[in-house]
Amino acid sequence: MSDADFQKVARTSVNEFVGKEYHDKAVIDRFVSIFSYIVNDVSNEAGWGDLKGALREDPKIVRAFYLAVAPNLFEPIAEYLAKKKFYRRDSRVVIEKPLGHDLESSVEINDGVAKIFREDQVYRIDHYLGKETVQNLLALRFANMLFEPIWNSAHIDHVQITVAETVGAGTRGYYDESGALRDMIQNHMLQLLCLVAMEPPASDDANALRDEKLKVLRSLKPIANGEVSKMTVRGQYRGISSETVSVNGYQDELPDDKKGVARKRLSRSKRRLKIGVGRACPFICAPASAWPSGCPRSASSSNPFLIRSLITPKGRRDPIRLIIRLQPDEGVKLMMMIKDPGPGGMRLREVPLNLSFAQTFAERTPEAYERLLLDVIRGNQTLFMRRDELEAAWKWVDPIREAWEASSDPTQIYTAGTWGPTASIALIERDGRTWHEDELT
Repeated sequence: MSDADFQKVARTSVNEFVGKEYHDKAVIDRFVSIFSYIVNDVSNEAGWGDLKGALREDPKIVRAFYLAVAPNLFEPIAEYLAKKKFYRRDSRVVIEKPLGHDLESSVEINDGVAKIFREDQVYRIDHYLGKETVQNLLALRFANMLFEPIWNSAHIDHVQITVAETVGAGTRGYYDESGALRDMIQNHMLQLLCLVAMEPPASDDANALRDEKLKVLRSLKPIANGEVSKMTVRGQYRGISSETVSVNGYQDELPDDKKGVARKRLSRSKRRLKIGVGRACPFICAPASAWPSGCPRSASSSNPFLIRSLITPKGRRDPIRLIIRLQPDEGVKLMMMIKDPGPGGMRLREVPLNLSFAQTFAERTPEAYERLLLDVIRGNQTLFMRRDELEAAWKWVDPIREAWEASSDPTQIYTAGTWGPTASIALIERDGRTWHEDELT
């Protein structure tokens, strides 16, 4: 492309993805005018274009290199940037996943980048951490006295993290190579888990927060080889065909040389975090002396009429549930029990306290990458993974992956458009809990 062609692409993207009410022609004109396009063959030193001519030497201008390329190119690009003196001590480098396919390859990639860039210059980007609701986990936990004192294992019964997608793997061969374990769990879902389970950081410094996330990752109980089949379920969707709908199965969507395992095409596309507060206990406004000896609060509570959870004629209710919707319709919902209005005794009903970001905040909410790239320019690493975090995540994931590769257990097949294999439901039911599919809506 010429510079003019590339600027046209930028303008079209702004028009498509930014609401019309935020358009300011003068601002957009100024923004797209700074784009330039240079062809580089980064694997060949002689193939680099005139990058030097596009870079300004003003030390006040931040110099950030975003390497949205294959990981095997990170090291040669970093070395060339230093060799050609494009590197500065205040430069930043942004690198995208996949950062390896296991711990060994991840260490190799990071070692290559570290030859040139120090750790405080490296921004390992994970767009999940740029989502407004993900960041609000910190505010919800630590800025609200309603939650902060009870956010611990004595009160939180369990946590459910759901990432459901209606789209299939399609022709994206990389997904067959990585799979959900590498593509979603090793980074996105473990990062969400860290934000749920971490202790309060000592300060608002980026490393203070990342220190606490690292503690969570290092505290995860390993899933040893003999336990993997009991504690994990692998799924692959099959196609469906009828007079009204036709959807390919996973194996149908990939080329013949790319037949593998994935977990997509569920009933709806949702990103949701559910936290069950309180353990099931059949007492409502019962004095503490009447609580059974096994109740974890009976020996320590100073409140003799602490309401925990409820029994109604229809059966046991679940604990209070906090649902954080990450995508779509970002928001927070707290499911609580209240008295049904009217005479005739204590009739209980579960109702939501519902916060919708779209309805509550009128101003435009930045996209995840938009926020993260601004943090790169500002030098704020809070929402980026540190190297020791990444390696701790791989150490936990690798034994699961290795056990799957060595296992002869068949992959669980489920029909496209459903909530996945029935074995995954049984997984949580064995612990006396229920997967709340209804709350994905």
